[in-house]
Amino acid sequence: MKFLKNSLKILVLLFGLVIALLYVTDTDYLIKAVRTIYLKGYTTAYLEDYKGFDNAIVENGTAQPWPIHTAYNSVQETEILSKINKENGTIAYVVIKNDSIWFEKYYDGYNQNSQTNSFSMAKSYVSGLLGKAIMDGYIKSLDQPIGHFIPEFNTGLAAKVTVGDLASMASGSNWDESYYSPLSITTKAYFYDNLEQVTRGLKIEKQPGQAFKYASGDTQMLALVLERATGKKLYNYLSESFWKPLGCENPTLWQVDSKENNMAKAYCCIASNAKDFARFGKLYKDYGKWQGKQILDSAFVATSIKPRFKKSPMYGYGWWLKTQNQKNFFMMRGILGQYVIVNPKDNIIIVRLGHSKGSSKTVGSFSTDVDAYINETYTMLNQ
Repeated sequence: MKFLKNSLKILVLLFGLVIALLYVTDTDYLIKAVRTIYLKGYTTAYLEDYKGFDNAIVENGTAQPWPIHTAYNSVQETEILSKINKENGTIAYVVIKNDSIWFEKYYDGYNQNSQTNSFSMAKSYVSGLLGKAIMDGYIKSLDQPIGHFIPEFNTGLAAKVTVGDLASMASGSNWDESYYSPLSITTKAYFYDNLEQVTRGLKIEKQPGQAFKYASGDTQMLALVLERATGKKLYNYLSESFWKPLGCENPTLWQVDSKENNMAKAYCCIASNAKDFARFGKLYKDYGKWQGKQILDSAFVATSIKPRFKKSPMYGYGWWLKTQNQKNFFMMRGILGQYVIVNPKDNIIIVRLGHSKGSSKTVGSFSTDVDAYINETYTMLNQ
């Protein structure tokens, strides 16, 4: 008994030392990581992890339900699509043809109103908010230096970084896009309770505006710029600029770093549903116009869905770009295979939400599931 008591004391002491070490080394965010992710059986972020974090509400206005296509759900999934949806844990698959719901299916107990984390699809919204801020006169142009809003980025290479560089992932910062290392800045940003502090601590190591490098930190810096330029919280600006005007049927949640600091995780973490996410794809498909009103500048949209750099044809300003079967697509993407895929010429929008994109863990390139979703959807459309 005495041995057990002594052993317990030693374990408690060691535990206390570990906790103290985490705070001393500024890695105490790992405590939140263990509590919200690892103790729930996951090794990285997952669809409903937003429930373990602080969230801000993005309010909706008057709902504008999608019209139903005359051929609604008249075609079944192809065998290949059914197989990949099962293997990758798809929870929502929606095809919108000519601005009407042509096909929709939900899986694993989820439904059309279920909220799930969209992860990096949020980057497209933040880029859109930049366009809106320019349109509203808060920001001059894509070429305005971010140092006008963040004093820490007013000298050296940092003074050359523009808001457009942030939207196109070309800041030249030292951000390390590593999802599976507990000590990476990406992991820290996901669990840390002061995102502004993390963002202001970034360093510009390479000449800005020269090349694409996928970096969530660029979007988080852009969020800081937007909040300082507009004087509005990012989630409120999203609500008034897009969520309400586009007639989203449900309010949504945007994760924030903490209740105290209340800064949105701009590079990720808007929790909503497939048909409300699709609205932003339609807005860009129609070059910023919604029900006859110009919500977003058409020239900004046109710039956003074209490559900025010849060496990186897969990315524009907050949107991914892909040519497949001689068709041009632009899309919103999230790490677990969250997609809003748009082909303006065919007037087609494909939305897929789910638990996984398969075995691929690539960053800055396309995984093979995207090919399958496009190919099989067009096979269904052509039946």
